[in-house]
Amino acid sequence: MGNLKTRQLNKIGYTNDQLRSLVINVVSKHFKHYSNEDVLDLLTAIRNNPKSYLNDLHAGKIAEKIIGKVAEPVFKSYDLLKDSVPCKVYGAKDIEASAIKQMELATKLPVSVQGALMPDAHMGFGLPIGGVLATKNSVIPYAVGMDIGCRMALSIIDETEAFVKRSEYQIKQALKSFTHFGMEGGLDIRQEHEVLDSSLFQQLAFLKPLRGKAARQLGTSGNGNHFVEFGEIELVENNTLGLPAKKYTALLSHSGSRGLGAAIAKHYTQIAMNTCKLPKQAQQLAWLDLDSEAGQEYWLAMTLAGDYAKACHERIHANLLKALGLKSLAIIENHHNFAWKKMLDGKEVIVHRKGATPASKGELGIIPGSMTTPAYMVTGKGITTAVNSASHGAGRAMSRQKGQR
Repeated sequence: MGNLKTRQLNKIGYTNDQLRSLVINVVSKHFKHYSNEDVLDLLTAIRNNPKSYLNDLHAGKIAEKIIGKVAEPVFKSYDLLKDSVPCKVYGAKDIEASAIKQMELATKLPVSVQGALMPDAHMGFGLPIGGVLATKNSVIPYAVGMDIGCRMALSIIDETEAFVKRSEYQIKQALKSFTHFGMEGGLDIRQEHEVLDSSLFQQLAFLKPLRGKAARQLGTSGNGNHFVEFGEIELVENNTLGLPAKKYTALLSHSGSRGLGAAIAKHYTQIAMNTCKLPKQAQQLAWLDLDSEAGQEYWLAMTLAGDYAKACHERIHANLLKALGLKSLAIIENHHNFAWKKMLDGKEVIVHRKGATPASKGELGIIPGSMTTPAYMVTGKGITTAVNSASHGAGRAMSRQKGQR
């Protein structure tokens, strides 16, 4: 971020010296990774609708100054349940104790209905990675996760292994041109998708300044364990796709909602923690009531982030297939960081999956492998004790930090 100019701040309504000084201080400390354009968009949104930002950890300071008083958030305090709600742990002997402890804590929330822990689980923020939690009319931002809508997408292509070997150079060049990994940056060719036209970018003041970065990052994959790869898939007789049983070429991608999802997660987690007071050890599991304005906003923003993640995969697959002159016979895709409204034992609940594959009976999904093991296209069995969920294939023997030592 470059230096903000007084004339730039004056132009968007920041004409008070004290307010400008506060703005420059807050921006230099907490928004230094934003471009000038994004910062000015954010400041304009705060100026136009300061009440929407009062619960934001950093932008709230500017909003309070604009309004002229500090608005204390209304909050409620809750105690944990004495007994946990039902929770099935799969493969407990191979799951780190800290992840099991996190799951046990989540099942003592007064809004919890049922939980499940997948065999590839490990410790995370709030809910463990591999945790599934059904709640009553409430959504927990940290039970969805930072990378909202992190997902898999598989395109099945009517080509053989011989095509991949014959086209190795062209495939490498296409991957270089139409994929991008890392925190920042984007593709050389600006991407277009209808998700960028969503009215939510205008309706929710918080989202308005995020659109520019979302446009730049469209069709990219971020970092971490995300990937894009070509491989081979074998379909058996009488497969659910109705395709002939044989081997096909496949394009597989794994990534989420980039900076858009992360910003939404941070913003609404802070609101949840400011308004839902829990014992210290459970505070990261603070929730938003879906009947509240903040809860309804988060649900809309979360859904947009999921749609954006899907759009990124669509652009990756479309670009690569077009560059190689290929067409997809079928696409299988699924979120594994998201929340859904579902029926459980005859009652509507909010099912959070943070690193878990949806697996209702007959539902298709993708469970990726590691760099040395295959991925699998799977069909859900609809096991209620698992809250209709399965692994998401990102288990680990140790954290990335430990692995770098």
